[in-house]
Amino acid sequence: MRLDGRNRNDLFLLVGVAAALLAILSRPLGRVLDLARQVDQEQGLQLLPGLVILAVVFVFYQVRKRHESRAEALAAAAEARQAEARAADMERLVGFGQALGQALTHEAIGAAAAAHLPVIGEGRAAWVLIWQGGQWTRLAAHGEVSLEASEAAARHAVQGGAAAGSGAADVCFPILAAGSPVGVLGVAPEPPIPEHLRAVLAAAATLLGASLKNAELFAVVHENSVRDSLTGCFNRHHALEVMDGELRRARRSRLPLALVMLDLDHFKAVNDQYGHLCGDAVLATVGQRMKAVLRGSDLKCRWGGEEFLVLLPDTPAAGAERVADLLRHDLAEHPVVWRVGNVEVAIRITASLGLTAVTPGETDVTAIIARADAALYQAKANGRNCVCIAADPEQTFTPPGAR
Repeated sequence: MRLDGRNRNDLFLLVGVAAALLAILSRPLGRVLDLARQVDQEQGLQLLPGLVILAVVFVFYQVRKRHESRAEALAAAAEARQAEARAADMERLVGFGQALGQALTHEAIGAAAAAHLPVIGEGRAAWVLIWQGGQWTRLAAHGEVSLEASEAAARHAVQGGAAAGSGAADVCFPILAAGSPVGVLGVAPEPPIPEHLRAVLAAAATLLGASLKNAELFAVVHENSVRDSLTGCFNRHHALEVMDGELRRARRSRLPLALVMLDLDHFKAVNDQYGHLCGDAVLATVGQRMKAVLRGSDLKCRWGGEEFLVLLPDTPAAGAERVADLLRHDLAEHPVVWRVGNVEVAIRITASLGLTAVTPGETDVTAIIARADAALYQAKANGRNCVCIAADPEQTFTPPGAR
C-alpha cells in the first residue's frame, strides 16, 4: 500500500493514539493479560496470540477501508469534475448551434462563428474558411490569423481526408456537407488541445457543415421564390422590393436611375397560331436575351404575361434609351425557331418599350411605373417595335382601348 504525505501523517497519528491508550490502560491491560495467561495455563489455549492477531487484522481492515472510502470519494469528485466539463462543453455547443440555427446566409453564419470561436476554442486563435467560387474564402477568424497560412492548412486538411489533422501549423477540422468538404475549421495548436476540446471542435465543424448546407438550400428556395421559372427574371413582388431599395440608394447617392417597360408585340397571335408551348419558348428566349444584353446589376423582371420591366441603376435617360434600343434590336435578331409538323418556322420577336428617368429624390414607385407604362402605350400607338421616352414626370397618356 503506497503512503503519501497525508497517509503518513494519519499513520503517525494512529500510532500516537495507540501508544497513549496503552499508557493510559497499561494496568487494566496488564490484568487482562494476566487473566489471559491464566486461562492459557488452565485450558491449554493460546488466547493471547489470537487476540493480538485479531487486533492487528482489525486495525489493518479499518485502515484499508478508510483508504478505499477516500479513493472512492476522490474518484467521485473527479467524475463530477468531468461531468461539469462535459456539461460546459455541451452548453457551448448548444449556444453555437442556436446561433447557427438563426443564420440563413453565409454572412450570418460568419457572424455567429466569429462570436463563438473564442468560447469554443477556449481563447485560442481560430479561423473558418469555406470553398466558394473556386477559391478559399474566410468566413470568420479570432486572434492573429494569417490568411496564407490558413489557406495552406485548409488545403492540407481537405487533401488529407475527413479526419481532423494538423495542417501547416494549425489543427484543422474539415467541415463536411452531404459528405463533401465545403470548408475547414482551424485552431492554433498552442496551448496543446486536450481530447475533450478536440471533440468539441469536431462537433462545431459538424454544426457548421449543417448550417452551410441549410444556407445553400435556403438560397435555392429563396431564389426560386423570387424568380419566374420560365424566363429566369425576377417576379413582380421581388421587383417592387428591389426598386424601393434602389430608389432610396439613388436618393442618398444622387446617382441617375431609369426604368424601362417592355411589351412583346402581337404575342397573343403567336399563342393562337402556334400554341402556348411556342409562346413559352418565346418568353424563355426573351429572358435569355435580356440576361445576355443587360448588366448583372440591372433588375430584370417579368411584370406579367408578355410584359417585362427593367431597372437600370446609375443610368441617365440617354443611356437608358441606348440600352432599350439595343435590347429591341437584339430581340429582333434572335428569332425563335419552332417546328410545325415537319416544317421549322422562324418567329421574329419584336417589342415596344417605354422608359422614364427617375428624378432626384423621387420615392413613389407607382408613379414611376405609371410613367414608363404610359410611354409604352405611346410606343404601341406609334406603330410598335420602337422606344418611347416619358418627357417628364408629369407626362400623362390615355391608353387606347386595346394594345
